[in-house]
Amino acid sequence: MSPRQYNLGKRTAQIEQSRRQVLDAARALLGEADGYNGFTLDAVAKRANVARATVYYQFGSKTGLLEAVCDDLGVAGGLSELVKAFTNPEPLAALAEFIACFARFWQADRPAMRRLRALAALDSDVRAVISARDERRREGLTVLSAPFAGNDSEVDAAQRVPILLALTSFETFDTMVGPDGDLFDAVPVVTGLAATVLGVEA
Repeated sequence: MSPRQYNLGKRTAQIEQSRRQVLDAARALLGEADGYNGFTLDAVAKRANVARATVYYQFGSKTGLLEAVCDDLGVAGGLSELVKAFTNPEPLAALAEFIACFARFWQADRPAMRRLRALAALDSDVRAVISARDERRREGLTVLSAPFAGNDSEVDAAQRVPILLALTSFETFDTMVGPDGDLFDAVPVVTGLAATVLGVEA
């Protein structure tokens, strides 16, 4: 291996390490009681023990950092498993898989998730990030609910996806099981309610 290749590899490892430090620091700050006001790029850099310029270099902005935090939570929560929902030929089983996948995702780091969702009501940068991701969840639910479109249901067809969006939200799971419960325990209830909305039996 040439010295140049060695140095490039070492540099890449250092960049990845500092990125990991920043993401861990951001999640830790979000999980703290004063996370609403304490989540700044300066605070994240200080917690990560890196220069503020490093945070800007790697993430570009507060929004970029928040996007990266959400992506990191997605990896930790196994959102890649969503593909199973969209490849399952049985519509109700596909919907149940989607719901279970989001339960795992919401469970990945509840303190950070709780702060992110709450902070979205106060901070436009956070709101933009969370809203975009909620819209993706809405799109997924639109696809998965399509096979049930012709079913009789007490719920108006136009309201089905909005209700499913609310049912699969972090806030619903978090409220159902309480602050110390396992979010996965709510999956059967949420699945049953979703089935009722779509006019089928779970």
